[in-house]
Amino acid sequence: MTEPDETTPSSNDEQMRAILETLLADDEDITARAVARAHPTIKAASSITRSESRSQLLAQYQQRQADYRRWRVRVAKRSGADTAASLADKDIRIAELEATVQLLTASHLAMLRAVGELGGFSKWAKFYEYHRAARDKLVELGAIPVASASAMPAARDGKKNKR
Repeated sequence: MTEPDETTPSSNDEQMRAILETLLADDEDITARAVARAHPTIKAASSITRSESRSQLLAQYQQRQADYRRWRVRVAKRSGADTAASLADKDIRIAELEATVQLLTASHLAMLRAVGELGGFSKWAKFYEYHRAARDKLVELGAIPVASASAMPAARDGKKNKR
């Protein structure tokens, strides 16, 4: 049995993600070399940079660190009261946006139920057939009703079943 090649993605990527999270939390520079030093099986930075998935993961965390550091500089330049007021305003804005999303989700759900009752759900579904990303997002938001199928009762119009 051979040992897994350190350039192939495996559980090493989960270990790498944990190392990247630690580096981000500790605000240490995120580099391929820093990850390789902390990783138990990856021994060289090139093992990270040669792997497309690992390289992309590293780039994502480097971007997150750059964003974090940029925000930290902004906050350091502002007074504590100004920062607190800004955070309070942002909390209020987030609450407003969440309420708007809930309202839109509820109205969208009601609209879909009304369309379904009128027999037009198949037309709606056909429209969203070409907009898969939008439909998937609506499912994720819970804005598409879930209905269970049930058997239709047999129609009785006075005719007897012939067997």
